[in-house]
Amino acid sequence: MRGMFTAGVMDVLLKNNIEFDGGIGTSAGAAFGCNYKSRQIGRVIRYNLKVCRDWRFASWRSWIQTGDLYGAEFCYHTVPEIIDPFDCATYATNPMTFYAVCTDVVTGQPVYKECPEINSSILEWIRASASMPLVSRIVEIDGYKLLDGGMSDSIPLRAFEDMGYSRNLVILTRPAGYIKKANPLMWLIKYIYRRYPNLVEIMRNRHKIYNEQTAYVAQREREGAAFVLRPPQPLPVGPVEHRAERIQKAYDMGVQTAEASLSEIKRFIGSVRE
Repeated sequence: MRGMFTAGVMDVLLKNNIEFDGGIGTSAGAAFGCNYKSRQIGRVIRYNLKVCRDWRFASWRSWIQTGDLYGAEFCYHTVPEIIDPFDCATYATNPMTFYAVCTDVVTGQPVYKECPEINSSILEWIRASASMPLVSRIVEIDGYKLLDGGMSDSIPLRAFEDMGYSRNLVILTRPAGYIKKANPLMWLIKYIYRRYPNLVEIMRNRHKIYNEQTAYVAQREREGAAFVLRPPQPLPVGPVEHRAERIQKAYDMGVQTAEASLSEIKRFIGSVRE
């Protein structure tokens, strides 16, 4: 739910007609980020406020009944098809490329899936990107077994640069100075995923990988190759959030952060376009 900060940033950029050649998102960054390519201003905050108290959206009841804390059928079919329709046509015609990052549970390595259009298959890839370990079923698609992309590549800046995107705007959902610590549930992860030793190993080292990535982002920021937006303080939401006022506050923090940096963002984007 920290992705609500990202949603606030995105809406400010969209309202100011700021376009990108490509985008990449991990976990909520994929589930929410695809709305940039469909140019749907306000959609993320709108549907989250509407369904945040619905047990089918995210709840322990959903986990017990379906195997997913965030209900797969509700989140990836009912919401985008009925409650707040996703603009598949605009998404498909927008020349911006978009990638979702997932984790291959067999190899423990990230998988970068280009999403040129939104259909039932691509929605499964986006669901996999946001399927948190321990509280989600493994998503099997196209010969892969997948879970949350944040397990293997939480901040895919280096991967995106390797694809040829040399100057990037990066949206982080942790404030400056945040240091991730080792997962206290490694004992449970080791047991639940004992058939996938490579996944267990990547999770054992995830905090080290994440901290290295934030250091790399800061380095690229100093070098002028990345413009970074971070919340000024920890966001007031948890992994599951039913309080609409907390969701709205996280979103508003994204809006305020982007608006405060808008002139700098425009200069950065302008220098890229020149």
